Amino acid sequence: MSTSAMMTLGLFVFGLETLPYQEMQRQLAWRHPSNSRVGAMPTTQFLGRDDETITLSGVLLPEITGGRVSLALVEEMGDQGKAWPLIEGSGYYYGAYVITALDTTRTLFFSDGAARRIEFTLSLKRADDTRADTLGVISDQIRALL
Repeated sequence: MSTSAMMTLGLFVFGLETLPYQEMQRQLAWRHPSNSRVGAMPTTQFLGRDDETITLSGVLLPEITGGRVSLALVEEMGDQGKAWPLIEGSGYYYGAYVITALDTTRTLFFSDGAARRIEFTLSLKRADDTRADTLGVISDQIRALL
């Protein structure tokens, strides 16, 4: 059975059989510190972009969708501490991201203790500054495979 990718993070493919997220939040911020002035309103100075984060959340039903193996793979990627290219299934490139958190909640258990339902939230933080940085990230990943 072939499936299309919802998104990829490095070599991990988000899809129905792995981690099918139901919600994606993207947060962008810009830095504007203020300076106090005597007898006048504080002024602000634009310093550029601040952190960019993406949060993917969803519900896994291991009988139908992905489960423990997919979560373990993402956990292992987080343990490596590397920045991974994040690419939407449509081809849109978001940048290189590190995994900052993986939260899971297991409910509705089988008699052997395995969860019937797993809610997950994956938090990502952008780690590259430009698209040129990504070439290095991808090259490093290819070298690691060889």
